[in-house]
Amino acid sequence: MAKVAKVPFFPFILLLTLVSLSHVSHAALVKNIEQFNKAAASVKPGEEIVLANGTWKDVELILKAKGLADNPIELKAQTPGKVIITGKSNLAFSGEYIVVSGLVFKDGATPTGEVISFRTSNEDVANHSRVTNTVIDNFSTDLRQMSDLWVAMYGKNNRFDHNSLVNKRNRGVTLAVRMNTEASRKNHHVIEYNYFGPRQILGANGGETLRIGTSHFSREYSNTTAQYNYFDRTNGEHEIISNKSSGNSLLKNVFFETQGTLTMRHGHFTKVEGNYFLGNRKPNTGGIRIINESQSVSNNYMYGLTGQRLRGALVIMNGVPNSPPNRYDPVIDSAMNNNIVIDSDHIELGAGADEERSAPPTTSEFSGNIILGKSNLEPFTLYDDMSGINFTGNYLNEEASTPITSGFASTPYSVTTNQYGLQSPDKALLDQIGFGEVKLPVTKKEVGADFYVKDEGKVAFQSGKHTKVKAGTDTLINALTASQPGDVLMLENGGEYLLTKFAEVHHPITIMAQEGKKPIIRSQKPNFINIENGGGLEVENLWFDGAESPDYKGNTIISTSGYSMNINYNLSVRNVKVTDLDVNGYFYFFKANAGTFADSIEILNSEFSNITGAILQLNREVDDLGVYSVENLVISGNTFTDIKEEVATVYRGGTDESTFGPMVTVTNNTLSNVGKGPTHRSGASMYFHGVQKLNISHTTWDKSAPLELFLTNGEPITVIEDVEMKDTGKIRANNTEFEAKNVTYD
Repeated sequence: MAKVAKVPFFPFILLLTLVSLSHVSHAALVKNIEQFNKAAASVKPGEEIVLANGTWKDVELILKAKGLADNPIELKAQTPGKVIITGKSNLAFSGEYIVVSGLVFKDGATPTGEVISFRTSNEDVANHSRVTNTVIDNFSTDLRQMSDLWVAMYGKNNRFDHNSLVNKRNRGVTLAVRMNTEASRKNHHVIEYNYFGPRQILGANGGETLRIGTSHFSREYSNTTAQYNYFDRTNGEHEIISNKSSGNSLLKNVFFETQGTLTMRHGHFTKVEGNYFLGNRKPNTGGIRIINESQSVSNNYMYGLTGQRLRGALVIMNGVPNSPPNRYDPVIDSAMNNNIVIDSDHIELGAGADEERSAPPTTSEFSGNIILGKSNLEPFTLYDDMSGINFTGNYLNEEASTPITSGFASTPYSVTTNQYGLQSPDKALLDQIGFGEVKLPVTKKEVGADFYVKDEGKVAFQSGKHTKVKAGTDTLINALTASQPGDVLMLENGGEYLLTKFAEVHHPITIMAQEGKKPIIRSQKPNFINIENGGGLEVENLWFDGAESPDYKGNTIISTSGYSMNINYNLSVRNVKVTDLDVNGYFYFFKANAGTFADSIEILNSEFSNITGAILQLNREVDDLGVYSVENLVISGNTFTDIKEEVATVYRGGTDESTFGPMVTVTNNTLSNVGKGPTHRSGASMYFHGVQKLNISHTTWDKSAPLELFLTNGEPITVIEDVEMKDTGKIRANNTEFEAKNVTYD
């Protein structure tokens, strides 16, 4: 029998292996910018550029490449979260089918106008590309009013998903969809499953978290979808999402304690559906604002929203007839249907109505909405004729009322906490409007970069250790230098503390003494205490005296940094005595310099006497662009005697409507011989310019200069009640009326 030749099997296996390897991507591990640039210049479809773990400082990563749909080019971290990009750094990429993942931009700032850019030049944009599982945290210029974008999306068909954007501290949009060339319009971008972490109040326009388009291109179509994102206390400004283009879909996002609204600022044919707004009764929390034509707002959930006027739970605005693109197109053919509003205070219809915004909504509808609340039993405010809105099939709890004569049925206030921890109406009522189950569309855990902890990292006052500080020269300075964030420095009752250097506060710190004889603090420097960037200060049961201060005009007990501060601060003054700030003219207690911003300032139960300057000088932002110095100011339970200038001068100029503050409360104070210094320019004992919410109550003026108000932008709310003016001029109010209750003059 003939032998059968045996064919070796291994060459066949080798051939299969070679074929298989031809589809395996090539990975280039790069360890510095030079190696990256070399790899970027030659990268091919299916290949990876891998940044080595470690810190990459002062690098501008530029990638121009073209992958394929089934063979993209990847730029990735060696280990997600272990590549830290810092210093003056950024990333720009353009081409086709590029995937970026696993990077962390932290504690730096972009040297250009964008941190991550989907383009490398005006002409070279990215298409069919993706950024995922990436972080930008505290990547902000030191100058808070210097504007930049953290993410700028250009081109078409790009995706931005599962990223964490946290702690933007300077001006500029967190994520912007740009449409300034034809190549970036009708883009069909998808923005989803991102964590937009806390953003501090900016105190100016330009603090949007997500903006799609601009007023220049507002009537162009973007066709962007933003869905399943989580907005966590993104409080930069009034517009959390600023829709400024047409054809966009904003779906199933969660807004947690956000001070602002989802605003259809420009553009038509916007779909807003399935979003959840959890205000939890926090100040200025808002919902959805309709402007423009053919807008659809349906099946959204609002709970515990307190915002008013332009910041209501549901807002339909008046428009400008024949509006230019940058103003307010009238609301036409729009619908606000099948939404749930629980324990939220305000629904505003025709909001913003004035001589310019004189066009009320037309051919629109408000149907199938459930409004249940006890905090405000008159939730609807109508600012104009609302006959252009068809009201049908709505439900309002029976204790509440509305000026709208039809389209509302009364129903019992029946709200329970459901299995998901949310406040829900009865199922029968939900079925009536076809809402379905009250359940978050996405949770905080499901969004953002999977390796990055969602921790704000904010240090509270008095959360650190308590340190006793002996009386003496510079002992307080030394204790401040050795302190850690949140520490408490305990001074000796009756002790004397002399400062021969500036006391600088770089983190939250408390300086206090136990009840009893107050320790006295004097300084040989023009400023006692400077709050620097990152700092915050509490003082309690102390005595500040000016006897050792230099003969210098403009001395200050406490001031903010002379440089721009991109981190908001807090100042609390409680049970403090301040005397004899009179060594020269213009000796102030507190002065906020330009470029600094306080979340809150409170002066409580304290006494001030013989002072040649002002107590609170909050008037350094004078550009009249809507910028101001403090969000919340409380002056309560104090006595002010022989103060040459104002107790407080607060200035917010301009007519911009993008912010909420300042908000000021003045109550239970006594002013004696205040504001009558011979060189005092304003001739007022308190001066409030452009304050958005002002309440003055239970306060007495005696032989003092008058209270002066200048009410400018927006729709300020000013209430003055139970106030007595003895041998004091009448209130000087400029520009508008205010509400006065039980104000007497002797």
